[in-house]
Amino acid sequence: MASGASSSPALPVLSLAAVVVVLLLAVRGEARPPHPLRGVRPLAFDEGYAQIFGSSNLALLRDGRRVRLALDESTGAGFASQDLFLHGFFSAAIRLPADYAAGVVVAFYLSNGDVYEKTHDELDFEFLGNVRGREWRVQTNVYGNGSTHAGREERYDLPFDPTDDFHHYSILWTSQRIIFYVDETPIREVVRTAAMGATFPSKPMSLYATIWDGSTWATLGGRYRVNYRYAPFVAEFADLVIRGCAVDPADRDPLSAACEARAGLESLAVPAERRAAMAAFRRAHTSYSYCHDRRRYPVALVECGAGALLPGRMFGPDGMRQHGRRHRAGAGAAARGGRRGGAQDDVM
Repeated sequence: MASGASSSPALPVLSLAAVVVVLLLAVRGEARPPHPLRGVRPLAFDEGYAQIFGSSNLALLRDGRRVRLALDESTGAGFASQDLFLHGFFSAAIRLPADYAAGVVVAFYLSNGDVYEKTHDELDFEFLGNVRGREWRVQTNVYGNGSTHAGREERYDLPFDPTDDFHHYSILWTSQRIIFYVDETPIREVVRTAAMGATFPSKPMSLYATIWDGSTWATLGGRYRVNYRYAPFVAEFADLVIRGCAVDPADRDPLSAACEARAGLESLAVPAERRAAMAAFRRAHTSYSYCHDRRRYPVALVECGAGALLPGRMFGPDGMRQHGRRHRAGAGAAARGGRRGGAQDDVM
C-alpha cells in the first residue's frame, strides 16, 4: 500500500513544500487536540516510528507527537513502525484533508508484504476521498496468507465530518479476533474460526500510515481523479499508540500467547455493554458488505455465517446499501460514545 517507499531519510528542514503546508493549515485552522484513549499511552514519533517515503511531505509537530502527511504532484508520504508485531492494539487520532479530495487515499494499516511477498497478511483502515460537498468513506479490510483474491471489505459512512477534528481509529489484533474501532466504538469484529485456516492473519506485521494517489479506484471506481489544483492534501496524525508484541521475524516461536497475556490485549476486546453500540453503528452506517455481495461471492466466504450478517434486506445483490433504507437515528450518538479494487460505490 505504501508503494514507492524507500529507506528512511533524515527529516529535512522546512522546504518550500513544507512552507506551503504550514500556510494551508494556518488558513484551515488548528484542530482541537484529541481526547486520549483510556488505558493506553501514546508514543512520540521517534519512540516507535520511522519515515518511509515522502521527503519533506512529512512534518513533525509538538515534539514529535503530531505528524502531518501531505500529497502533492511530486509524491505522497508515509511512516511505519520501527518493529514488527505479532498481535497488538494499534491506534491513531487522524484528521483528514478538507475540501475537494477525490482520488486521495489515507491509510492506517498493518502489513507484512515486504517480508512475505506472496503470502502476506494485512489489516486496513482506508479513507477514501470525495468531491467537494460529499463525505469521506472509510473502508476496513482483512487479508490473510496472500488471500487478495478474496477481499473482505466493509465500507462505512461516518456519523461526523472527519475533516473538522481528530477522531481515533484503532485495530485490535489477537490470536483469536480482530476488532476495528472508530473512537471507542467497535465497528467490526472478525472472530477466528477453524474454517478460516490461514486466511486469518497470523504472521508478524508492521504498522503503516500513508497518504497517496488512488485515482484509479478510490472515488466511484476511478471516475473522479485527484485534482492537484487543490494540493497539497494534508492528513494529520496524533495519539500514536502501539501496545503489542514486538518480534524478530526470524524467530519461529515468538511466544505470542504469553505476550498477549502480558499486554492485556484480550481485556481490550468488546465488552458486553459495547456490543449494542457496535450493532447500532453497523446497522446505521455500513454502506457495503462483502458478506452480502452475491455477484462477487455467489457462495459466501466461510466467516459469513448467520451471526455475522446484517439484515439482508439492507443490501442489494452487489453488497451495496440499498438507498432509502438508511437508519441514522441514534447512530451518531452511539458512535460518539464510545481494497482496493473490491467494492465500487454506486453513489457518492
